[in-house]
Amino acid sequence: MSEYLPTILPLVWAAILVLGVFIYVLLDGFDLGIGILFPFAPNHDCRDKMMNSVAPYWDGNETWLVLGGGGLLAAFPMAYAIFLPALYLPVILMLAGLILRGVAFEFRYKADTSRWMWDAAFAGGSTLAALIQGAAVGAFIQGFDVKDGAYAGGAFDWLTPFVLVTAVALAAGYVLLACGWLIMKSDGELRDWAYKVGGYAIFAVAAFIVVFSIWTPLAHEDIAARWFHPGNLVMLSPVPVLTALAVVGVWYALKQRWTYLPFLLSILIFMLCYTGLAVSLFPFIIPPEVTIWDAAAAPESQLFMLYGAIPLVPIIVGYTIYSYYSMWHVKDHSAYH
Repeated sequence: MSEYLPTILPLVWAAILVLGVFIYVLLDGFDLGIGILFPFAPNHDCRDKMMNSVAPYWDGNETWLVLGGGGLLAAFPMAYAIFLPALYLPVILMLAGLILRGVAFEFRYKADTSRWMWDAAFAGGSTLAALIQGAAVGAFIQGFDVKDGAYAGGAFDWLTPFVLVTAVALAAGYVLLACGWLIMKSDGELRDWAYKVGGYAIFAVAAFIVVFSIWTPLAHEDIAARWFHPGNLVMLSPVPVLTALAVVGVWYALKQRWTYLPFLLSILIFMLCYTGLAVSLFPFIIPPEVTIWDAAAAPESQLFMLYGAIPLVPIIVGYTIYSYYSMWHVKDHSAYH
């Protein structure tokens, strides 16, 4: 059995990190989306309701970001050592945005004359964090310049048109999640507004999906070969087909003013796009050269950490589910600031 550990353990840890990042994108995505929408809300009362709707959850959502970053460092140290120097500036900006948003949560309801400043901090921090996360995804897809196991590029190599469009695309997806969340958690004027904005957001998301479905294979021959190889074409076709159906489903659910389906189908869109990304890049953890096996820590280290992850991940999943379940029907979350 021990001879298979160098092959199996990197796959296990890759699955853990993929799960952690995906859950983070979903959970922190909708409250970052609320921050993006914050300045455009109909009135001050609606802004209060928007912030209240995520008050009990937002800090717990970021647990998954810590799991993803810490797990990458521990299980794939080479990948961490390449990824961080390549994206120093974006990572710093993302952390600054998250800090601004967190501080705004704590101080906005205690402020009086300076509340406008914390409104700006909440909206600006959320928007900055969302854009940077999208930029990181774009930089990951386009790949990094790696030589002898280390990053060999410049500080701004990540800054390309592809990355900028990816940044806006992920922010649009977060807005769609936020609209679905507000539809479930609000009523009256705010819910009507969320239905309206969600209609614009789903068209933007659909447009970005089409753009990247064309742009990515044109820019990366290996990705095009994987998707359009005759042997893969039929096997992988359910991903774009289901994505198209999910997009139409969100549009129809918004038009029919259904309560839960816009959010649930938005999650499905993210899941399918995430699946498409995994299909395009696996087994590379640092495209286009470094695989999960190249970047993996020693099997003994990964196995030791796995003993801790086996109980820890279910505990995190459990308290996340419990927090959402226990607070779901509470209408006024202002006490949680």
